[in-house]
Amino acid sequence: MLFGQIKQQFFPDSNTPLFFVHYKLEQGASIAETSRDLMVFEDWLAEQEDVVSASAFVGRGADRFMLTYQAEDPNPSYGHIIVRTESIDQIAPLIAEIEAFAAENLPQGEFRAKRLAFGPGGGDPIQVRFSGPDAVVLRDLADEAMARLIAASDNIVAPRIDWREQELVLKPVYATDRAQEAGITRDDITTILRFATTGIDAGVYREGERQIPIVLRADPEAGLALTDYVVYSQNAQTSVPLEQVTDGFKFEAQNTLLMRRDRLLTITVGADIVKGLTAAQVQAEVTETIEAMDLPAGYKMEWGGELESSSDAQASLGRQLPMSLIIMVVISVLLFNALRQPLIIWLLVPMSVNGVSLALLGTGYPFTFTALLGLLSLSGMLIKNGIVLVEEIDIVRAEKPDQDLKDTIVEASTSRLRPVILAAATTILGMLPLIWDAFFQSMAVTIMGGLAFASILTLVAAPVFYYAFFKRSAEAQAQPA
Repeated sequence: MLFGQIKQQFFPDSNTPLFFVHYKLEQGASIAETSRDLMVFEDWLAEQEDVVSASAFVGRGADRFMLTYQAEDPNPSYGHIIVRTESIDQIAPLIAEIEAFAAENLPQGEFRAKRLAFGPGGGDPIQVRFSGPDAVVLRDLADEAMARLIAASDNIVAPRIDWREQELVLKPVYATDRAQEAGITRDDITTILRFATTGIDAGVYREGERQIPIVLRADPEAGLALTDYVVYSQNAQTSVPLEQVTDGFKFEAQNTLLMRRDRLLTITVGADIVKGLTAAQVQAEVTETIEAMDLPAGYKMEWGGELESSSDAQASLGRQLPMSLIIMVVISVLLFNALRQPLIIWLLVPMSVNGVSLALLGTGYPFTFTALLGLLSLSGMLIKNGIVLVEEIDIVRAEKPDQDLKDTIVEASTSRLRPVILAAATTILGMLPLIWDAFFQSMAVTIMGGLAFASILTLVAAPVFYYAFFKRSAEAQAQPA
């Protein structure tokens, strides 16, 4: 019952004094505009005493400099800053100041600041994915999901979709009859429009180990309109004015950023959570309302974010666990060449959960993936204590067959009291330095609390179980033939 009240978390934040700033303008914004906004951030950060260094990247994230870092996909409207402080205690106040500064000076952009985490990097703590064939339907589902997330929990922060906004595109109207008669294809028109705007790749310039692309682009200072350009016709071996092979231009809203999973269109709704809470706490608040959505035929919904990462890790661990348990049970049976003694030992293992619950609730630490590994390792420690105690009782029974079973259990348990307590104490003291390590503190508290509580309980429960299991056989053995 207490274990259900413990906060759940996949991996804790890193103890490295580092955090990331993600800045996103409206989809379609130029990289020059993004760069100007980031320069405002950089100038402000340079004035902060707590900032040791800051590295800005425009249009993409940094190269992957550590395993848990995951950069965003390249996008001209995206900016990224890596900020390092003197200590982790300075990160939270600095993020609050940055958020206030961004809201006042750069309200046109979407701003997010995230601590460096030990576990898998990138992504949002809360994510839900919708997959299907029609982009319009997927956007409607994503909009409905964002509305439901906001209504379901006050702890949802800044919900968004990975497709971002639709862009207003200037699209030429291809004059099929005139263009085909002139030998102009759609690709020809595309090429000349790229030459007039973003430029076309003309080659690569090699400078040592660097390969610098050569981009051919019209002079933006020439003052030419798009209709002033000409298109070269391979068939007629002459240039044709662009306006003769098109019926003008029209504006059209398009999805310029689409994502797919398994080659199927997939839109992801992501959201941050209120600081101080874990993703599992907020996930429990929004799961029911999202799963109650009515999906059209041919569309599916999947959870992502920390829930998916945690589930995948635990499923991978769970696939190996049954075989490990079977091997441990077989070894314990072969060790005693009986069934009752191993049963007594394995009944002691679940008692560690009591100590784990009290320890984590008392310290306020969440139950993380490393804590799960610590909980699993407790079984080996408790089995060892149980074997030491049960085997000693068997030895004393064999040496003193005429002695009363109660006296035998008391004598054996008393003689094994010191080894069991000292073994548990040395393990607990060995875990003590890890309490100050952000990555291992949950595991250390799990092992220390579970082992301390279960070791004391073992000294009570193991003799009781042994007496209950062997009482009848001892009485039958004591009766005269």
